[in-house]
Amino acid sequence: SLFPLWIVLAVGLAIVHPPLFTWIDRSWITWALAATMLGMGLTMRVSEFTAVFTRMPQLLLLGMALQYTVMPALGWFFSRFWGLEPALAIGIAILSACPGGTASNIVAFIAKGEMGLSIMMTTASTLAAVFCTPYITKLLAGSLVPVNAGALLVSTMQVVLAPVMLGAWVNQAFPATVARISKVTPAIATLLVAVIVATTLAFSAQAALSSGPKLLAAVGGLHAAGFVVGYFVSKALGLNEKICRTNSIEVGMQNSTLGAVLASLHFSDPLVAAPCALSACCHSVMGSMLAAYWRTQPVE
Repeated sequence: SLFPLWIVLAVGLAIVHPPLFTWIDRSWITWALAATMLGMGLTMRVSEFTAVFTRMPQLLLLGMALQYTVMPALGWFFSRFWGLEPALAIGIAILSACPGGTASNIVAFIAKGEMGLSIMMTTASTLAAVFCTPYITKLLAGSLVPVNAGALLVSTMQVVLAPVMLGAWVNQAFPATVARISKVTPAIATLLVAVIVATTLAFSAQAALSSGPKLLAAVGGLHAAGFVVGYFVSKALGLNEKICRTNSIEVGMQNSTLGAVLASLHFSDPLVAAPCALSACCHSVMGSMLAAYWRTQPVE
């Protein structure tokens, strides 16, 4: 997959020449994310939403527990003790409260993980994000700045739950049509995510550059710790190698695009979105490198 390459390229362009993206109206970003979530929904059917919670329920619950405890705990640490300015600390908190990233599915496949479980975990954590992301954000960032959890909840429903459900319904009602357009939807989704990430970063490029190494270390450290903790907690519980790799990838990779959109919608300082925009680059590259290594290692 060339997904990480396009993300890195978009981030580089946003930093080197922000006007390439700052002309884009921020309201378009919300619609772009809704479109990517619609694309995710088009890969499912309505009946699969219940199946998500009935196939491998123990592993699914474990994965979700790791997703919404490990990353928020790490986010609390990095936002409080890394010496970041308040806007960036809030951005780290939002990032850590996001669900698993959709790119994690292809990364789990490359890493010889349990791809079916990966897809179920991403779907379940995305659905749970409607409630978890707003309230975890309030818990982590509420002492830094007032956080309207209700408004975050409405936004998350609008850009996550509604498009995913609509896509699943369309796929169930018009499977032949969806099968035809599915050949181009991954490319469209990749382009939209790259534009979202680049645009959110472009609006705070100079400030992000001034924070430079400290911000990069915080974002990279958050994801690296997520990969490590997700893997070794699973190992400690006696799970097999395929499941350990899957949990590691699901915990370490966040839907940072959702975080960037929520930050842009609900916080006036564009710098709040910078950690989420940078995260898209970091976790894509780190996840791909980890998958490339694991692909050379036996799973038994």
